[in-house]
Amino acid sequence: MSANVKELTDATFLDATASGVTLVDFWAPWCGPCRMQGPIIEQLAAEIGDKALVAKINIDEHTAAATTYGVRSIPTLMLFKDGKLVKQYVGVQNKDVLTAAINEQL
Repeated sequence: MSANVKELTDATFLDATASGVTLVDFWAPWCGPCRMQGPIIEQLAAEIGDKALVAKINIDEHTAAATTYGVRSIPTLMLFKDGKLVKQYVGVQNKDVLTAAINEQL
């Protein structure tokens, strides 16, 4: 994982999403579509820079956040603004869709 994408845990999830704009990728290493989404997330994080936080959480290792938000299929990407869920995507998303969603919240 690149330095631009923050790895979250159940313990750090709420703090990471509490303020500003945060995109969280719920994923697992065995998930083929998640592996396709990974490089897109990396590119997005590099382009967005400090304007928003781009993060990932491995649902196999950290189940509480996924359970709280009802993640049933992965990859699931959730966009938070100041702690509130504002958008959710299920399945692989292209960078332009995610960039537009982030910019809409900035």
